[in-house]
Amino acid sequence: MILSVQHVTTYHYAAPVRGVVQSHRMRPSVFDGQKTLAWQVQVSNGIPGGSFRDGAGDWIEAWSMRGPVDVISIAVQGQVETSDLAGLLRGHRECVPPEAYLRDTQATRADDAIAALAGGAGGTDPLDRAHRLSAAVSKAIVWRPGTTWSRTAAAVALAQGEGVCQDHAQVLIAAARLGETPARYVTGYLLATGASGDAAHAWAELWVRGLGWIGFDPANECCPDDRYIRVGSGYDAQDAALIRGVSRGSGAEKLEVTVAVQALQQ
Repeated sequence: MILSVQHVTTYHYAAPVRGVVQSHRMRPSVFDGQKTLAWQVQVSNGIPGGSFRDGAGDWIEAWSMRGPVDVISIAVQGQVETSDLAGLLRGHRECVPPEAYLRDTQATRADDAIAALAGGAGGTDPLDRAHRLSAAVSKAIVWRPGTTWSRTAAAVALAQGEGVCQDHAQVLIAAARLGETPARYVTGYLLATGASGDAAHAWAELWVRGLGWIGFDPANECCPDDRYIRVGSGYDAQDAALIRGVSRGSGAEKLEVTVAVQALQQ
């Protein structure tokens, strides 16, 4: 399938700031399941800095904007040819060992409720257990936008029983790590066809010995297929964010995001 992406992120500052520095993780991953046909990232009044591929295989780009700045627009446009690998991240080059993703963060720290969910999932075969954990998370959290925010912890989302893809992914990560299964947060895009999905999407990858990294999307009760574009990964939602940065100024910041994903060829 060929997917077209248009993604615009706009920052509005109540008072002009003296400058902004950002780190972007906004280019599609390189692996057997997808091939980038065209891709460009444009930053209004942006000055490009260094770029590199990090140990997790993600492409990182630095940008700076000199002040006074009151509006910043980051526009992404591109096309990616995707294939269905049943969630398997085959052909992806990285040098970070899977065991590094056993480390908890504040957002993915398990509590008694997450431990109970993990314990009740059952299964002894690693792959079967991964599927069972994902299914358990799907049942435990109802898709309901607006009930959580970007820094909501997994334990909080599970306690309230509702959230979005970020919350599904982080609860699954926390539950998997309890069983000594390396797990990480993945950001990307989705050709959304159901109620439990947005064009900008997130899911989890679990390490299954003998197979490697396999993606699980509890929000849509499936493994990523050719409707998905993988971009980057991290320990949790904040670590895997597409855009991270700092500004020099004290004015309030307002964020607007629009994302559209379309299929150009089936």
